[in-house]
Amino acid sequence: MAAFSRIAAAAEPVLLEIEFDGRLLPVPAGASVAAALLLHGRQALHRAAVSGLPRGPYCMMGVCFDCLVEIDGRPGQQACLAEVRPGMRVRVTGPGR
Repeated sequence: MAAFSRIAAAAEPVLLEIEFDGRLLPVPAGASVAAALLLHGRQALHRAAVSGLPRGPYCMMGVCFDCLVEIDGRPGQQACLAEVRPGMRVRVTGPGR
């Protein structure tokens, strides 16, 4: 069997639920918070402190800090580095939420 056939035949991902700004979202277990939110079409996760402009995941490896969110009441968390957990509560932060 070719490698691509094995990938295509992979099992469906295990889903869990997180809360994002009050909405329950089914997300794949093992995904980062940023990847899970991008999967649901959410691109802006944070607003810049000075300009108030929307910011979102850019580097996806913890270098740019453009994906800051509040996770379980703790602000300033990098969504790209946090793995989703069942029942996790995620909120957009910054001016003009």
